[in-house]
Amino acid sequence: MGQPTQELERFVRDALAAGATRAQVEAALASAGWSPEQARVALSGYAEIEFPVPVPRPRPQLSAREAFEYLLLFATLYLTAWHLGSLLFDLVNHALPDAADPAYRLQASGQSMRWSVATLLVAFPLFAWLARHIGRDVARHPVKRLSPVRRWLTYLTLFVAAGVLVGDVIVLVYNVLGGEASLRFVLKVAVVAVIAGTVFGYYLSDLRREEVAS
Repeated sequence: MGQPTQELERFVRDALAAGATRAQVEAALASAGWSPEQARVALSGYAEIEFPVPVPRPRPQLSAREAFEYLLLFATLYLTAWHLGSLLFDLVNHALPDAADPAYRLQASGQSMRWSVATLLVAFPLFAWLARHIGRDVARHPVKRLSPVRRWLTYLTLFVAAGVLVGDVIVLVYNVLGGEASLRFVLKVAVVAVIAGTVFGYYLSDLRREEVAS
């Protein structure tokens, strides 16, 4: 989302104070070369209420507590996604064992499963509680939806999820071209695609809801 400059904000404030309608302001900005998104963001900074002068809307303020909550939320999300994938990989290995794997690999797989289960039992409930807590806070104070740390971490998560999906497809195509697409391999590719796709789809829809709300 494009951020308005100080000159743009000043123009919008002065235009609204002079009695111009929002449609007229948007048309003037479009004629001057501003994008519709920039005009919409600048206008959204002022409430649509009857008053002699434009009334600014409250703007999000970044606090240490808010940064802590979002950092912990996304950290537990990454832990949950990683160890869920690791656990499912180990289950696939047990269901479809590779005859070439020595016995010590099976023992290491058992240790990996224990670590994954332990992490999921701690990280996922914490993630779910934080997501519910933050969701209620945002519902009470909608301006917090525009929190800078929320937006940065959301876009970072989208980037990571998209990168994982692209890499997953590349690995799949590479192995298919080499004739090595076994059922064991395809199931692991599917695990990665489902986890990364779910994360990507959820946070992309969250950003779209944010744009509609703003």
